[in-house]
Amino acid sequence: MKSTNNGSLVPIPNCEINIPNAPPIFLNNIPDISDSKDAIYNSEAIIGRSTPLYTYSHSGDRSISIQMHFFVVDEGDAKKNLGYLRSIQSALYPRNGSGGSPFLPPVICQIKCGSLLSESTPLCCVLKSYSVKFPTEVTWDETTFCPFKFDVDTSWIVVYTSNDLPFQKRIVDFGR
Repeated sequence: MKSTNNGSLVPIPNCEINIPNAPPIFLNNIPDISDSKDAIYNSEAIIGRSTPLYTYSHSGDRSISIQMHFFVVDEGDAKKNLGYLRSIQSALYPRNGSGGSPFLPPVICQIKCGSLLSESTPLCCVLKSYSVKFPTEVTWDETTFCPFKFDVDTSWIVVYTSNDLPFQKRIVDFGR
């Protein structure tokens, strides 16, 4: 696959973040991704035993960290990149309430990046944090002050419905 077309960055098929009520974020370069999960074991001391007995308690969160790189190459990229940043930021805020409730929890997003995180379907995730720093050593857009390159670090937690909880075989078969 070509990463550029006449100097313009080409969106990578199947590499996007969908945030409800916002335009999809189509990534045009591979982001830095880390994926982690842990299992929680309880230590049970046994009298006369030299080491404790460990019992499985539960699994911890599956956490995904993604560092996205945004570049201004074509006219309009500065506004598009700032729009992507606003979409990411919006995923941390609660939604307007309904039926007497003052607010609803933040949205559940979908992330897909080829087969890196799951085989066929996007992962349902909630945004836990984001961080952006606008560098001063690159050129800036005169209208928006958007730098021609900036990175956004995000941290996500994968969420599942009760009937879609991951089990070992499902992870091996589908990655989710």
